[in-house]
Amino acid sequence: MKTELGLRPEQASPIVALLEGDLPSRLPAAQPTRAEAIDPIERARAFAEPLLAGHVLDTGELALDHADGVAAILAGVGAAPSMRAASYLVYAGDYLNKPEEIVAKAFGESDASLVSHTRRLVQIQRAAREAKVEDQRRQEQTELVRKMLLAFSRDLRVVLLRLASRLQTLRWFAASKTACPRALAAESLQVFAPLANRLGIWQIKWELEDLSFRFMEPEQYHELAKALHEKRVEREQSVESVRSTLEQALQSQGLQAQVQGRPKHLYSIWKKMRGKGLTLERVFDLRALRVIVPDVADCYAVLARLHELYKPVDGEFDDYIARPKPNGYQSLHTVVLADDGRPMEVQIRTRAMHEHAEHGVAAHWAYKEAGTKGYAGVTAAGEFEEQVAQARKAVLRQLLAWERDFVAESGPTFDDRIYVFTPQANVVELCADATAVDFAYALHTDLGHRCRGAKVDGQMVPLNTPLKSGQTVEIVALREGGGPSLDWLNPELGYLQSQRSKAKVRAWFNAQAQAQTIAKGRELVEKALQREGKTAIKLEDLAGRLGFRNADALFEVVGKDEYSLRNIETLLRPPVPETDEDALLAQKHIRGPAAEGRAPKGGVLVVGVDSLLTTLARCCRPAPPDVITGYVTRGKGVAIHRCDCANLREMARSAPERVIAVAWGEPASDKTGKAPQYPVDLVVEAVDRPGLLRDVLELFAKDKLAVIAVNQQSGKGKPTRSDLSRMNFTVEVSDAQRLNQTLSTLVQLPGIRSARRR
Repeated sequence: MKTELGLRPEQASPIVALLEGDLPSRLPAAQPTRAEAIDPIERARAFAEPLLAGHVLDTGELALDHADGVAAILAGVGAAPSMRAASYLVYAGDYLNKPEEIVAKAFGESDASLVSHTRRLVQIQRAAREAKVEDQRRQEQTELVRKMLLAFSRDLRVVLLRLASRLQTLRWFAASKTACPRALAAESLQVFAPLANRLGIWQIKWELEDLSFRFMEPEQYHELAKALHEKRVEREQSVESVRSTLEQALQSQGLQAQVQGRPKHLYSIWKKMRGKGLTLERVFDLRALRVIVPDVADCYAVLARLHELYKPVDGEFDDYIARPKPNGYQSLHTVVLADDGRPMEVQIRTRAMHEHAEHGVAAHWAYKEAGTKGYAGVTAAGEFEEQVAQARKAVLRQLLAWERDFVAESGPTFDDRIYVFTPQANVVELCADATAVDFAYALHTDLGHRCRGAKVDGQMVPLNTPLKSGQTVEIVALREGGGPSLDWLNPELGYLQSQRSKAKVRAWFNAQAQAQTIAKGRELVEKALQREGKTAIKLEDLAGRLGFRNADALFEVVGKDEYSLRNIETLLRPPVPETDEDALLAQKHIRGPAAEGRAPKGGVLVVGVDSLLTTLARCCRPAPPDVITGYVTRGKGVAIHRCDCANLREMARSAPERVIAVAWGEPASDKTGKAPQYPVDLVVEAVDRPGLLRDVLELFAKDKLAVIAVNQQSGKGKPTRSDLSRMNFTVEVSDAQRLNQTLSTLVQLPGIRSARRR
């Protein structure tokens, strides 16, 4: 097998061959449109060329040259034309305002999805490389592996494009003799090369390793290259010569054998020398052959014929067919001396052994462009679609194992996630020890609420069974309705591990409790309206007049017993008409304690005059022990104002003769022994936020202040105070001094700007 990209179709990686090239022969063919009849590569390049021309990537490469190189690499590994065309669209997307939308209109949703996923993956890679701290860089790179895994599960083309792009970048650094950033070379060696290896894309894997080795260990690379004494092309030619000779000899014996040859690459040689402490002369597999036959008997027949043709090297034979390796690997290994006297390693295996050892499960990969339907959709029918899903899961399990290997090398710190499959082979990322209920909520909140059972790998299991990576989970759910169980929130029962799932369950129960509270509050409000004979009033209007944003907000605080129905009754009852008689100005009451210089109990003493009709002014709402002044009105007796009342000052300026001295009388209790209550107006300004009114009312209730009126005015829509809310409260107190502590506490609430008496 040649090492340069540009293989015969049958030599291309099986995963690439099956990616797009294999499906059209197995699926019904569709008639191409006029646009599709044009060469897709030429069409995509013509679209991208004006966008990419003159632009330079962050690596220093010309964008159009890079896209050309990626397309050439994809052609070399056997990718279909549509795949090669996509390489231009991905890079053109960086220079479009709405790349997904534009590409979707011009080339279809499939290519638009590829552009979106690839650009997102590039951003993750860039962030990983730019991490400044070593531990942080390792953590970011681990996350990169996971993100690549998830992107792979959605669209294999994303990772294949990234592999080709990275190889093209390393080629450019080598060809231009530009210093390659060490972080980029390390990422190529630690992430991209192993991924290509897992996918069976050997050509890319070998070249990524050699170029990364060249940039990371330049001295050792050049020293080893010099020590080999021959160019790579010459080594490949010598391997090809032995390969063709052996293949003809085996076929002449009636053995149906396929012989593949590949020289050992520089990085592989250096890694083996370092790992086993060998000198270059002791590395026998600088050149290697692989013989693939139909069955096990043919393996031993090939071995016998091989040892007849070439001299075996003593002590260099291993039978991994009779004694497989712990990971299931099977093959015959031997080392023989070729005609030129140089050692050559030969591996002999069956096709099944070869697919397992070399291509792994990737050899069975099949990619269906439309994909299977989502979890809530209809599963694709037919035997082929089922094979697609099974192959998809097999490859992803292999990648899960690769991720675990990577994490194991980095340390146990990141072993906090698992990856499981839906029946349609989509990957779902969960926290460690997650359950089927967590899985259901990760797919959809409603599915989690309706979850009643689960199958793991086809077997029914309890809902609190911890899941493991690679398992396939199927949820058994009610068709509609239903809800979570309170048991799910019990940590001792272990139904939920994800904080996100727990939050969704709590939100469901909170919503149910809120609905019950609102229903209770609605019933109480409606009964209050019936008592007042106001059933015709609109509930939304009532809530607005009371300062609530809607009726449900009113019902909720009433249902929680946080808002007194007395406020509604006060709002709906008409005010008591006041007597308007000028004679009351001079009307004297029966002489009593006032004649002795004391005010009647609960009243106000008018200095020098027997008790007169007095009323408390609504503009300033005086209450004991405020300093007060009287003002003789026409027909309403003496109005009692606070001395600092602005209205009083204006009236005194125009009619000073009406101002008289007054004083508070002794407080009098009612029949129940309760002190008289005085209405006081309060003004509160605050930044508008949800729950603001509720918090203020809770404080008033705590201080045992009866709220008899509320009015809230939001500042939204005003140009200068768009976030402020002004609330006016009327509360009843027996002593105004009690308000000082309440107001001090009030301004400590979040968002409160000021709180004062009006």
